[in-house]
Amino acid sequence: MIESQELSKAYPKGSHQAFALRRATFTIRRGEFVAIMGPSGSGKSTLLYVLGCLVRPTGGVYRLEGREVSHLAEQELAHVRGQRIGFVFQSFHLLPSLSALRNVELPSLYSKQSRRERRERAQRLLGRVGLGERLDYRPTELSGGEAQRVAIARALMNDPTLILADEPTGNLDSATGHAIIDLLTELHGESRTVILVTHNVEIARHSADRILYIRDGVLAEE
Repeated sequence: MIESQELSKAYPKGSHQAFALRRATFTIRRGEFVAIMGPSGSGKSTLLYVLGCLVRPTGGVYRLEGREVSHLAEQELAHVRGQRIGFVFQSFHLLPSLSALRNVELPSLYSKQSRRERRERAQRLLGRVGLGERLDYRPTELSGGEAQRVAIARALMNDPTLILADEPTGNLDSATGHAIIDLLTELHGESRTVILVTHNVEIARHSADRILYIRDGVLAEE
């Protein structure tokens, strides 16, 4: 599913470069649930964004489903993101002016699906995450847990094989957070690959098949 060889990411810092990720080499198999842990500023989110084709690596090779994607043109990267990857973020990133239903539909607006097909799929996904009665609610009318469920439904809209979750429970209380992790675990059970960035050791050990640790941009395995 994922092959990384000597993957690095550096940012300019004055006259020097600051490395957020240093020569990471690892493999993640299809259908695996992998947690990434490390202190704040260690490079966890940078690694996730590189894997999600949101950030280009400075060096190294990244293969997704056998395809080397590190140097694809921006339009090709957008296609990979749209068709292969579902994103779930800590702060939800829902558009406040749109209903839950319209937010979930967004990833498929430029697909070949008809408007009716998009609407019906979005309704089914919201029903699946327990929000069948909240279709017309806007993000400001939802609780944090409900907003994150909308974000998960949106991530599933194009039926991705890879789900990347960056601290999805960070803004939620403990009970709601565990419910969100249970939902991600259920999706993993459908042969999806899930990569979760978390500070929570209990969540990582309970849900993940494997834990990767990162500190100062250097990756190690439990």
